[in-house]
Amino acid sequence: MTKSIRVLVAGASIAGPALAHWLHRRGAEVTVVERSPGLRPGGQAVDARGVAKEVIRRMGVEAAVRAVRTETAGAHTVDADGTVRQTFRADDAGGDGFIADVEVLRGDLARLLHDDTRDRAEYRFGDRIVDLTQHADGVDVVLASGDQRRFDLVVGADGLHSGLRELVFGPPEQFVRHLGLVLAFYTVPNEFGLRRWVLNHEDHPSGRSVLLRPLPDPDRAMAVFSFPSPDFAVDHRDVAEQKALLRERTAGLGWVAPRLLAHLDTAPDFYLDQVAQVVMDRWSLGRVALLGDAAFCSSPMSGGGTGLALVGAYLLAGELAAAGWDPAAGFTRYEELMRPYVEANQEIGRLHAESLITPEPVEPDVEALMPLVERAINGVELPDYA
Repeated sequence: MTKSIRVLVAGASIAGPALAHWLHRRGAEVTVVERSPGLRPGGQAVDARGVAKEVIRRMGVEAAVRAVRTETAGAHTVDADGTVRQTFRADDAGGDGFIADVEVLRGDLARLLHDDTRDRAEYRFGDRIVDLTQHADGVDVVLASGDQRRFDLVVGADGLHSGLRELVFGPPEQFVRHLGLVLAFYTVPNEFGLRRWVLNHEDHPSGRSVLLRPLPDPDRAMAVFSFPSPDFAVDHRDVAEQKALLRERTAGLGWVAPRLLAHLDTAPDFYLDQVAQVVMDRWSLGRVALLGDAAFCSSPMSGGGTGLALVGAYLLAGELAAAGWDPAAGFTRYEELMRPYVEANQEIGRLHAESLITPEPVEPDVEALMPLVERAINGVELPDYA
């Protein structure tokens, strides 16, 4: 009787549960550890475009994903007086434009993927990997709970601040590239009459922006701020320091910014972090691999992070199974297939961040950008592992 392959996945946001889905489909036994005590609700809206929508279809969750879409109709760019200057619609570019037709809140997608896999994988919330030792035939893992177990493979899908990446590959400063921007968001009362349309104001002389996004709950809206910061030394868990920084860097920003900042202290879901990418020469070492933002974060400015996570999960599980669960062969092929797709999305993220920081707006060369955009949306072929 063939022994089941046991895989430990760190992280239960999007990449981790998506990988659990495909690993189970390929016959593996999966355990997912997540340091948070439970699923994290809310979060920014995330998009699926091009090849990522095909992965969702192959997962069999397309109807469920579309059922929790934000139903955003599009986005208006407005000036300091609120006058509309430019409009983008969700059906532009066949639904793969600036506002994607498959757009969901991060928390909703994470919950959907968890619900899809909770009976097929073991989930351990409030726990994390604190030590591991690799051997020729497996990985001995020590968890914060004190549990010690052996797995055949370990995958880190624990985000930009990946603890597993630091444990196995080295400190974050080796891989995390700050793009000169800071992003903050939180929910506020919808006192703006917002319905289905995103409103975005960019103050190019200062490089700052403020965005209002409608939410499925019509009584709530999401405020999103960005501002330039050449350096970033704020502790990503020190909320008080983060709020002070946001107030300092957005002072004098017009449009509805003062009204949004008035709700800062009562926001239940405040988030602030640097806009950054993860750039690594390799995403695996021995029997350990990385996936999603832990391996190749493209930053929120790319609009492609969710697609990278979903496509990467499909390819990683598929290539491991196709290689007979040999990590060297499976991880190598996974990287070969994913890297051009990742690099295109990271290039878009860098260009977008630069455009926001530039004092004077520059009209993009659309014709020159289109090949890059196409690679970022559809730049990887999906083998039929079935």
